[in-house]
Amino acid sequence: MTTLTQDVVTTKLERTFDSMDANHDGYVDWTDYKKLGDRYIEAYRLGKDDRRARAIQTFTQIYFLELLRHAGVEGERLTKDQFVTANRLAVIDTSRLNVTEGGGHAIFDVIDANGDNEISKDEFARFLRDVWRSDAPDAMDMFAKLDTDGDGAISRQEFIRAVREHFLSNDPDAPGSLFFGHV
Repeated sequence: MTTLTQDVVTTKLERTFDSMDANHDGYVDWTDYKKLGDRYIEAYRLGKDDRRARAIQTFTQIYFLELLRHAGVEGERLTKDQFVTANRLAVIDTSRLNVTEGGGHAIFDVIDANGDNEISKDEFARFLRDVWRSDAPDAMDMFAKLDTDGDGAISRQEFIRAVREHFLSNDPDAPGSLFFGHV
């Protein structure tokens, strides 16, 4: 008997869904995305007029609207299956929003709190703790994997590549496959 294994991208997107579903009702809706944007703004103490705050708010809103468009749903919320399908379609359709590039840069700009164009271990730990509310003991192992050149910091290029890998790579060992735990 052959056992079919789920592809890695689907597993990663399902984990993303579970992290996004703030009230654990089995759906993601605008309030979940708004809460995510608010967590970035609160965690990094960004003023409402800070360009990084505006970029995160804009990105989360457009991203959610793109997910609804790609899911083809009538309502304003997505099931896990709809979320996975919509994300798969949204990341390859860059006609309105490039999720991996635009979103990755907006997120990087917030995490890089001191503006030195790299993410330090402390900045990464803050991102996991205050935005994703994760205190996983292997978080610094994830940092080391994302820091592909081993210089002790995650460059913008390394971060954007990891975001691409999160959405597009079926390699379970790719650095971007580790954002929500090893697949």
